[in-house]
Amino acid sequence: MSRRPAPVHLGMPSFPRAAAEAVHDRTLRANLRHATHTIRGKRARAVAELDDWDRLREAGKRIKDHTLRHLDVYLEQLEAAVTEAGGAVHWAEDAAEANRIVTALVKETGEREVVKVKSMATQEIGLNEALRAEGIAAYETDLAELIVQLGDDRPSHILVPAIHRNRREIRDIFADRMGQWGRPAPAGLGDDPRELAEAARLHLREKFLRAKVAVSGANFMVAETGTLVVVESEGNGRMCLTLPETLISVVGVEKTVPTWRDLEVFLQTLPRSSTAERMNPYTSMWTGTAAARARHGDGPRTFHLVLLDNGRTTALADEVGRQALRCIRCSACLNVCPVYERAGGHAYGSVYPGPIGAILSPQLRGIGSDVDASLPYASSLCGACYEVCPVAIDIPEVLVHLRERVAARGGPGHRLEKAVMKTAGWVLDHPGALAAVERAASRTRALHPDRPPGAGAWTAERELPALPPEPFRDWWRKNRT
Repeated sequence: MSRRPAPVHLGMPSFPRAAAEAVHDRTLRANLRHATHTIRGKRARAVAELDDWDRLREAGKRIKDHTLRHLDVYLEQLEAAVTEAGGAVHWAEDAAEANRIVTALVKETGEREVVKVKSMATQEIGLNEALRAEGIAAYETDLAELIVQLGDDRPSHILVPAIHRNRREIRDIFADRMGQWGRPAPAGLGDDPRELAEAARLHLREKFLRAKVAVSGANFMVAETGTLVVVESEGNGRMCLTLPETLISVVGVEKTVPTWRDLEVFLQTLPRSSTAERMNPYTSMWTGTAAARARHGDGPRTFHLVLLDNGRTTALADEVGRQALRCIRCSACLNVCPVYERAGGHAYGSVYPGPIGAILSPQLRGIGSDVDASLPYASSLCGACYEVCPVAIDIPEVLVHLRERVAARGGPGHRLEKAVMKTAGWVLDHPGALAAVERAASRTRALHPDRPPGAGAWTAERELPALPPEPFRDWWRKNRT
């Protein structure tokens, strides 16, 4: 499949500008710091329980790399297995095609609303907006996604989309907006987490019982049986996957694993890396339709699988960048990233924030926009993301690789940088010239501006070091010869 870029939010500033604004939001920084430090501490303890964690990590990496190398074979096997089990498989080249497919499938049912399981893929393609344009209401049922939807907000974290909100803000959103979407929040709602969870439960229950169509993603797809897997912690996914008559799952092609034996590795590493649990409270698996399994089987009577490309095969062709497709969306890299902790997820201009978003979004969407061209630079290259990744994605390596691509594209800043580096290289190759430059710089140091022309991108966030009264080599001759 060829790639067409997924949509970017109009007017979205590049990462440096968005981050510069975010770091001045004290409430945002406090919320992020508290949440990320709590999650990372729990994750570290959960991972430490396994003596073979490093071997599981290596196994996950090898399984993913093997699958990506033979993805065409396993996707055909998956399609055959899903079809044999009574499901229907649709192939979507890009976001627009996926939205057309899902919208048409919902319209065929005659329904005007759907309930949704938390899905990064449907956020990536802007499915909710596409359905709304056709008069179809899409209701998020994950608690954090519900908060984001009611607040006319955007997710800022892969695992905890409302991580930037504190419980007082959530209480206000529920009290002000729930009634516009269905059952209102109880009178006198407080900000105790149990009260907020109960308000969401009552609000969503009527939607679960009424819905005829559900839309989901999937954490994994098992090629040998056509089985899809969703792991979650709240039970809303189980309700969406079993109660409606029609289920439509939109899944990126890279979520495929060859066998059940391979799945076993990820069912150990994903929960510990994401929610710091030994296993997810709800692990839902389904193969085909209830009608195909038994006359009175559980689950939907109609099942559609939409296999989404949307730039994935382009990323697959990049020998360095393709490792981003190993990602199992655990979000561990976000929780240890010093840049994400200070800037927040919205600064990345993508549904995939943090370190993984900085390498995944530019590959899925290309580097044609200012937003995507800036993302490979949204990192200090400290390597913490690589250390916690359960499938050993070398994010710093891919970041540097993508920076090379952005620089090769050219532009005023990159042309100036290239010229400066070429000049510096010549000076460093000629000791006499270097000595002359050093002496001239030291003698004129009082005249040097704090912010030299053309260096604004560097000096905006950094101070230039003060020049010494004399070059080191001159000092050495006086004191050590």
